[in-house]
Amino acid sequence: MDNALGDFLRSRRARLRPQDVGLVGYGPRRVPGLRREEVARLAGVSVDYYVRLEQGRRGPAASDSVLGAVARALALDEVERRHLFDLARPPAPRTPAQPAVRPGVRSVLDALGGAPAFVLGRRMQVLAWNAIADALLGFSAVPGGYNAARQIFLDPAARTLFTRWEEEVAADAVAFLRLDAGRHPDDPRLTALIAELSYRSGDFRAMWAAHRVKDKTHGRKHLWHPATGALDFAYESLTLPGDPDVLIVAYTAEPGSRTAQRIALLAELSAPAMAGAGAG
Repeated sequence: MDNALGDFLRSRRARLRPQDVGLVGYGPRRVPGLRREEVARLAGVSVDYYVRLEQGRRGPAASDSVLGAVARALALDEVERRHLFDLARPPAPRTPAQPAVRPGVRSVLDALGGAPAFVLGRRMQVLAWNAIADALLGFSAVPGGYNAARQIFLDPAARTLFTRWEEEVAADAVAFLRLDAGRHPDDPRLTALIAELSYRSGDFRAMWAAHRVKDKTHGRKHLWHPATGALDFAYESLTLPGDPDVLIVAYTAEPGSRTAQRIALLAELSAPAMAGAGAG
């Protein structure tokens, strides 16, 4: 993925002004943000060392203390800090396999009953789901498997289904893929997915160029389903023990809320199809 470390450092440097980090800015600036020498001074490293870091001329691996100092100088949050460490210390090349979903995990999905829930794996591939999640999001209707990033950017119906498509769904999907790319920089299938999305979606290209990173932990999703109308969910993501790249994502609604009533209605309307459907 070329000089991902340098691109990330430059993007974080460009968003800061000298006054943001306690410096006094002198003279006009040809480009926005901090200068390299300012970042080096804040981090307590030589300008030459920081320049080599941005240019991808790695040399000896940077120490924890140096990377931590650079993270503080660039005011990185915890997710960005972890991403910096991933980029600065890429693992040995390998092609991670998509893990099999254990029967116990499928039982957990089914036990959630009326709460739409699914398993999200590497490259945002949906690996399993419960029946109500399928009725809501249509996982089983996608030939060849449902990849969330591909559906979000390449399926026009996603912009109707997710009523806050850009701010709640698209931008977060790109930021989550950035984390995946930092953890697995030599995964050819991830590289191919990013290339495909970059080629086919101008929105993806613009968001990818921003180098934003965000983990998938919790938040809200606003949807519009043709059978029920508007739905407002909170979601939580849980990492499976022993499988750090696999998440269970569950959508929940306040008991007695309009969304709870409408998702129950969707379950009733979909009951015949749900009874005969597998769980992914």
